[in-house]
Amino acid sequence: MSQPSRAPHVTAQADAILERIKILHNPYLVALQDGSMTLECFRRTQDQFFFAVTFFPRPMAALVGRIPDPRHRIDILHNLVEEHGEFEEQAFHHTTFQQFLLTIGSQPEKLDDLSAWPALRAFNSVLTASCVMDELEVGVACMGIIEYAFAGISAVIGKAVVERGWVSEERLVHYKVHAEIDERHAEEFFAVIEPAWDDERRRYFVEQGLQLGAYIFDRLYRDMYAAGREEVK
Repeated sequence: MSQPSRAPHVTAQADAILERIKILHNPYLVALQDGSMTLECFRRTQDQFFFAVTFFPRPMAALVGRIPDPRHRIDILHNLVEEHGEFEEQAFHHTTFQQFLLTIGSQPEKLDDLSAWPALRAFNSVLTASCVMDELEVGVACMGIIEYAFAGISAVIGKAVVERGWVSEERLVHYKVHAEIDERHAEEFFAVIEPAWDDERRRYFVEQGLQLGAYIFDRLYRDMYAAGREEVK
């Protein structure tokens, strides 16, 4: 029997927002599933997505320092530790994503020489601003809904690359893990701001953060797909 949600109101709002924008049906994921995205386009976009993967823990760390109640810091702090492989370097998400890139024929050793596309810099900059400069609820909600959406996105990507024969199921890394753990990670964020739902003044910032996170994540995939297609013409 599953445990009751620790953040039922925030989670319900996140579900409504993601359903409204239909993030699992954005052009990137549709093209990946229907066969119209080439492997080379996928490689180029995933090389770029590395810039988001390796940056994501940094605004998360900033949020931890802003949460006044130490009891509320613990879950996000544990989330941050998991991003760093429970202190095992080979399990850093930074590392496991590079392992995934190897399985699709990319060359992770050349990532340091790669220029980030504007879409990636824009995504990372919005995360920084929301987590460092905006209201606390905005940053927490923004990061939380990205984790929440990424669980479903990871499942779609993992299934698609296996079905298309780009990666064997036994070699699939990174996306398999995120499909399994990111809903729990999201709940850890949402639980921090669930009490704000009963305060109309603070609820506004929760809703703003959820909408912002959903928007920038959906926009990131759309823009990566457009840029990837342009590069492989």
